[in-house]
Amino acid sequence: MAKTFPDFEYENTAMARGAVYVAGVDEVGRGPLAGPVVAGAVRLDPANIPPGLNDSKVIRPAVRESLTQQIWQVADVSIGQASVSEIDEMNILHASMLAMERAVAGLKGNADHVLVDGNRIPPGLMGRATAIVKGDARSLSISAASIVAKTWRDQLMVDLAQQHPGYGWAKNAGYPTKEHLTALQNLGVTPHHRRSFKPVHNMLYQDKSLSD
Repeated sequence: MAKTFPDFEYENTAMARGAVYVAGVDEVGRGPLAGPVVAGAVRLDPANIPPGLNDSKVIRPAVRESLTQQIWQVADVSIGQASVSEIDEMNILHASMLAMERAVAGLKGNADHVLVDGNRIPPGLMGRATAIVKGDARSLSISAASIVAKTWRDQLMVDLAQQHPGYGWAKNAGYPTKEHLTALQNLGVTPHHRRSFKPVHNMLYQDKSLSD
């Protein structure tokens, strides 16, 4: 089966139906035990699209950094986040939807149609959005959004790693790697850990049980 790359077909279809300002939105960071969930929203200039856009997960970090700089230079870009406390309060799915809504709201232009990665449309985007499964590998706007969101969140976790050394966040971005789980046992829970996520919740509950 031939490998496919993202294109501008979804954007062109939306514009053919009357949309003027079409943006893509994607989130990163649903799976980590620590840190916020981050969404990127991007409206590309059809006449100035950086070459090499693709799903951020398949792009090497150095290339992703370069593409991120290009995207910020030539496109309308916005980052939205939902905090750890919001994740714990409303669950990761709803927090991801909120981060995407915030990213779209932060664009300089008013996006009249939004291409959303995945199979759900955030409630605040209903009526002006299309959900695209594996959209980060199919739509250039979503690819760009995934790239800027991942770069932003990865750098955020590098910064947090300096404040809380030992968890390996600079390398694992808060995901539950062996190093991270071992550090969680040895160093304990930080304010940036998601208390509603099972490994963190179980540790807090275990500690409470031992102290009772």
